[in-house]
Amino acid sequence: MKLSRCLSGITAFALSVVLAAAMSLSSAESAHAGQTGLRAADPSVLRVGATYVSVQSTGGGIAVRRAASTDALASAPARQVWSDTRGLGEVWAPEIVRDGGRYYVYFAAGRGAAHRMYVISSASPDSGYTAETKLALADDKWAIDGTLFTFNGQRWFVWSGWAGDTDVEQNLYITRMSSPTTPTGARYVISQPRESWERVVGNPFINEAPEAIRDPNGQLHIVYSANGSWSDRYCMADLRLRSGGDPTYVWDWYKSNGCLFGSHRATMMAGWDPTLYVDGPGHHSFVLLDGDIGTSPPAGPRFPLMYHAVAKGTPYSWANRFWYTGTFSWWGDITYSRANVPGAPTDTGWSLKFFE
Repeated sequence: MKLSRCLSGITAFALSVVLAAAMSLSSAESAHAGQTGLRAADPSVLRVGATYVSVQSTGGGIAVRRAASTDALASAPARQVWSDTRGLGEVWAPEIVRDGGRYYVYFAAGRGAAHRMYVISSASPDSGYTAETKLALADDKWAIDGTLFTFNGQRWFVWSGWAGDTDVEQNLYITRMSSPTTPTGARYVISQPRESWERVVGNPFINEAPEAIRDPNGQLHIVYSANGSWSDRYCMADLRLRSGGDPTYVWDWYKSNGCLFGSHRATMMAGWDPTLYVDGPGHHSFVLLDGDIGTSPPAGPRFPLMYHAVAKGTPYSWANRFWYTGTFSWWGDITYSRANVPGAPTDTGWSLKFFE
């Protein structure tokens, strides 16, 4: 009995050593979980059949990559599809969408307060793009991070911008589109950075990088980034349009009560945990078929996500941002609450969980 116990103890100890080593290796590998080889920000990725297409600002212009997987995008050749020949200025956060079989890339360009939204288009994702056209957004104010989507048969454009001509705060705005290149009517504010958890880093306070998706009940969500991208408090949060709500009416939108994807517990919504391997995750891309929210995933499994972040243990700076692959899934029966505003104080429905 003593020998048996001794052998059993040795076996258990050996097994524990093996498991510890395996866990250590797993942990070491996971330290860069999802990190691609692409040192860049603001990923925009869609799937066309079995091909993944990404777009990024680079070399004073815009480049497109094509690959058989999201992981392979970083090593795929970058093909420049547009160059700033007119000296517009800084080119930020291009977004690629597909509408009616044609590709549209929306991007911000300008210097300082002159940033405005522009669009180019082509029948092919990586060649043949038109010259840029400035989007005639209502009020003609500073605008970045714009993207197009269709919801309930209507095209919409959503972006981050200023209310006036000075950088007080970045709000999210929405407008109707009569075509992929033609805004129509007024702009409507749908979110302002007024909650305590999205005012941790400011001057200015920020809501930006909006991305649309439709939940399993058919309700519209705009997932966006809050807090300054120059800080590791950068994070992602959710706006959910109430069932039957009007996308242009701000009080029909309900905001998550904290970050849903972030690296600091103090800013997270109750029930959501901070990241383990990255700091400041944000400016994401739902990797949807044709970039169409009509192909938004059902409840249940996880689906592809891309975002930028900085690896934990690395100094947080824009220069240290990489594209990361991750996943997301729907999380049901989640209540968002608010106070001292018009409309019902709570709304219950689908939310999202994000995974590194």
